[in-house]
Amino acid sequence: MSVLIFANGDIEGVEWIRPYLTPPHTIIAADGGTRHLLALGIFPDVVVGDMDSLSPEVAAWLETAVVQHIRFPVQKDETDLELALLHAATQYEGDILVFGAFGGRVDQALGNIFLLAHPTLYGRCVELVDRFQRLRLINAADGVAEVHGRSGDTLSLIPLGVDVQIRATTGLAWSLQQETLAFGPARGISNQMTADVATIAVGYGRLICIHTRQEWGR
Repeated sequence: MSVLIFANGDIEGVEWIRPYLTPPHTIIAADGGTRHLLALGIFPDVVVGDMDSLSPEVAAWLETAVVQHIRFPVQKDETDLELALLHAATQYEGDILVFGAFGGRVDQALGNIFLLAHPTLYGRCVELVDRFQRLRLINAADGVAEVHGRSGDTLSLIPLGVDVQIRATTGLAWSLQQETLAFGPARGISNQMTADVATIAVGYGRLICIHTRQEWGR
C-alpha cells in the first residue's frame, strides 16, 4: 500500500491519476490540494494544513464524509505539503507519491522538489508525479536504484547541492561509469533510456532523478 498526497499545485486534468488509486491507498490532502480529490470524486483520509486554501465548495464537500482534519496555524515555518509529507512519513508505511507539486510559483515548485531531501524522509521512497514526469531522490543508501519505463524515455540526473559520484549506470544511451556529475553544469540533463529498466548506483552525493515518459499518464 502506498500513501498518495495531493498538493495545491496545478494538475492537467485528473483522469490520468485514477490508475494510481487502485488498489486502495491512504490518501492525504495538503490543504487546497483537496480540490483535486473533489474533481476525482474521492474523499481523502486526512486533510493536513492551515485550511486557508479550502474553497467553500470544497469545505462543504468534506463535511459530507468522515475526514480527519489536522489543522495548523497560518503563521508557521512549514508549507502545507511539508506537513503532509511529515505526517505520511511518521504515520504510514509504504512509498509516498505526491501529485500537484508543480505549477504556479517557481519558489513553491523548487521548495517542493527540495523537500525530497528532508531528513525525516531519509530511507523512504518519495516521488513527485505529474502527467508526464516522476521525480525522486537517489543517493548511495539506495544501492542500485531502478527506473522503470520504456526505451526512448528521457532521464535526467541532476546533482543536489554538491557534486555526485556515479558508480555505474545501465540502460542509458550515455553511460556513466565511475564519473562525477558536478553541481551546476547541466551534463546530466536529457539522457535517454535504451531499455525498459535503467539503473543508477551513486557512490556519494544526492541526485534528483527526473523520468519523463514518451506517453501520457502512468
